[in-house]
Amino acid sequence: MGKGYNAAIASNPYIVGSFACIGGGLFGLDISSMSGVLTNPYYLREFHTPSSSAQGAIVASMAAGSFVGSLAVTQLADRLGRKKTIMLASIFWVIGSILQCASINRGMLVVGRIISGFSVGISSAVVPIYQAEITAPAIRGRMVSLQQWSITWGILIQYFIQFGCSYINGVASFRLPWGLQMIPAIILFFGMTWFPESPRWLMDHDRDEEALEILADVHGKGDKNNQLVQLEFEEIRSEGAKSYKDLLKGNTPRRVLLGCSLQMWSQLTGMNVMMYYIVYVFEGSGLTGTRGALIAGSVNYVLNVVATVPAIIFIDKWGRRPMLILGTLFMGTFLYLVGGLQGRFGHWDDSSPPVWVIVGHDAATKGIIVCSYLAVCSFAVTVGPVSWTYPSEIYSMKTRGKACFQSKAIVLTFPSLPSSSNWAFNFALGWATPPGFANIAWKTYFVFGTFNFAAAIHFFFMFPETVGRSLEEVEDIFNEGHTFAPWKIGKDVGKKTLAEISQDKKNGSIDEKEHV
Repeated sequence: MGKGYNAAIASNPYIVGSFACIGGGLFGLDISSMSGVLTNPYYLREFHTPSSSAQGAIVASMAAGSFVGSLAVTQLADRLGRKKTIMLASIFWVIGSILQCASINRGMLVVGRIISGFSVGISSAVVPIYQAEITAPAIRGRMVSLQQWSITWGILIQYFIQFGCSYINGVASFRLPWGLQMIPAIILFFGMTWFPESPRWLMDHDRDEEALEILADVHGKGDKNNQLVQLEFEEIRSEGAKSYKDLLKGNTPRRVLLGCSLQMWSQLTGMNVMMYYIVYVFEGSGLTGTRGALIAGSVNYVLNVVATVPAIIFIDKWGRRPMLILGTLFMGTFLYLVGGLQGRFGHWDDSSPPVWVIVGHDAATKGIIVCSYLAVCSFAVTVGPVSWTYPSEIYSMKTRGKACFQSKAIVLTFPSLPSSSNWAFNFALGWATPPGFANIAWKTYFVFGTFNFAAAIHFFFMFPETVGRSLEEVEDIFNEGHTFAPWKIGKDVGKKTLAEISQDKKNGSIDEKEHV
């Protein structure tokens, strides 16, 4: 073969764009690997019944590792390439899983979760970039949105493994699921050897012939003279990542801020709180018995998977703005309803420490469960997929890789911006939520509901539409400067046909503003 990848597999854009999503599934595995053991008596006994603060620290340790991994990937993906970086993330995941499975105290468990988090931080940043760089614009949104779907599948699969193993007596009830979660990473590592490297990364490292060959295999069925292949090749060659100083130039700071804030809002919606601590939510609603809360939680995770499917199918038809705005409005409403029902019908019980619960109000209990399900569905069908798709679309050819990676962690080149985004907020919320439930109880839902309404306002006034546009057309939108109104840039404004763009390239007559 001699190509370092399987050309037959590379010719199918859906296979190429979807396989790497296993990396996103690792994040999902981690989420439910903890939610399923929160009430496990053997877990509580082995780790000495962690307090709300200690349990929050154990959960948040994964995000701490992801925070570091997101910083590291800015260098790894540029030096090793997208493909090898994904494979490296798989290795770290296996190491972390082994440590978690073998952990005999909280310290060992936290170290294992930090290492697994390092893997998640790498894969969650590089996989969307790899997908965006190797798939055509027509299906790019659908492919990148699969990242979110893979997360939901990881959550679901691990949760049911946890649920099944809860019937095992002894520490195997939680150790076995933590050990089994290394299997997808092993599959990802060896499977990636069959897939091509990003052509954009190859050209940035002066390997143009290899890049052209991959573009031909992926977009032109092996034909290097295919019109789309030649156009994309010329566009990539005319641009290229040069220096982190590019992040400070022109309108790039605005784009980086949009990417950072979207990742921030995706955490502040409270979705991961509903995933990590759903057992606490349902126990507080009045569900009695550990099994009852676990079963209700399983429905929650099934809905998360199912509700993501319409987004994958229609994300390139609905547009990014409507999905972001409507998703946060609906989620905020349902979280307010959960908090209102909790506040009206709940009370502090007599346990030590006391827990806010609802007793003897079946209608309120059912209402909270339904609203929780609807909140999760609201996120899954809207914000979830877009939060991975949008950052991979808004950056210029020069800075897209570096900026997207930065948007997952700290924007080092912008000291005036907040020092954290996705994983920093994930870390903070993962740690703070158990004490929040323990101290302000139902008001916690009002906090997250308010964040959702604030996000909707931000999305409306600051986020332009990018659906269906090539990366170069997105460049034209931002080249309009700081005066454009995002709500006036619809799905069909500024788009050109392939033939028109190709002709403009040949004539050298592209006007930077005419697409807007």
